[in-house]
Amino acid sequence: MATFEKMIEEGGFVEHAKFGGNRYGTSRKMIEEMQGKGRVVVLDIEMEGVKQIHASPLSARYIFISPPSPALETLEKRLRGRGTEKEESIQKRLAQAKNEIEYSKTEGT
Repeated sequence: MATFEKMIEEGGFVEHAKFGGNRYGTSRKMIEEMQGKGRVVVLDIEMEGVKQIHASPLSARYIFISPPSPALETLEKRLRGRGTEKEESIQKRLAQAKNEIEYSKTEGT
């Protein structure tokens, strides 16, 4: 954890977030290395990461993949069908999904 926090302070990530008690981040060095090799980098990140990249000097394209309609009902059915999530976790994930679906409708994101 200390290494991760140090990397954040030193600007080692193009984006980083905490979700479900875990920390996630995308290495700035890795992005630069791949771009230097002429490769296109595809990131699978959540809303806070998108906001960070959007505010950065990186040139990026964004794609939001939404669950089938009705989105929240479909997502809830999938989460409950897994049988691996506690009720608190399901509610937290559904609230986050609702926020992300609304954010995806924001002009310019």
